[in-house]
Amino acid sequence: MKLLNEYEYKIPKIWFYEIKGVQDVATAEEIKTAKSLSSSRSKIFLETRAYLRHSLSTLFDLDPLEISINAHPGEPPSLPSGMGNISLSHCKDAITIVWHKSKIGIDIERTDRDFNHVKFAEKYFFHTNQSIHNNYLTKKMILNQWCAVEAAIKWDHGKLAKDINHWQYFEKPKELIHKKKNIHLNYSQINFYNWTIALAYEEKTSLNSEIICCSKNF
Repeated sequence: MKLLNEYEYKIPKIWFYEIKGVQDVATAEEIKTAKSLSSSRSKIFLETRAYLRHSLSTLFDLDPLEISINAHPGEPPSLPSGMGNISLSHCKDAITIVWHKSKIGIDIERTDRDFNHVKFAEKYFFHTNQSIHNNYLTKKMILNQWCAVEAAIKWDHGKLAKDINHWQYFEKPKELIHKKKNIHLNYSQINFYNWTIALAYEEKTSLNSEIICCSKNF
């Protein structure tokens, strides 16, 4: 297995892939698991696992099938002790994966996602700012908040329905606080073509990250 140098070890690595139905790398156990899922869930399960293995194989210089990934459906993926931390997210047409030495969460959303941001904010982000009623908060601002909070939930290995109302979002400083668990995280947001990507982490300073693999043809 390749040993990462000090620089490589400190910086989160992000992979971006467009969803194309790739299912070329899977263990016998993953194939068996996929067969128990619905058709749509089976496809995304196998594709995300294939990309996880492709990504980590380039990072550690290992055969994709040799990488021990604990990645059951609906649960956060994890690596053996000493191999760092991973998180993944997907929207309707793209998948993102992040690796970091420390615990980290990632989320991706399309910037043109169609939703009623006022009703959405009132339902989930009532603590954001009452100025939403005078149109101060735009759809972009609510989408960024949603993305950051989802990344925090993934950092915490929580559940969206259970935790979303407990997370408080601050644009300045870029901070996320879980009021019930007293968790304090920082976050970064990356505007990437038609998507917005958020990272949530404990580090006190903003993490410099790099997208080291992209399957999109620009």
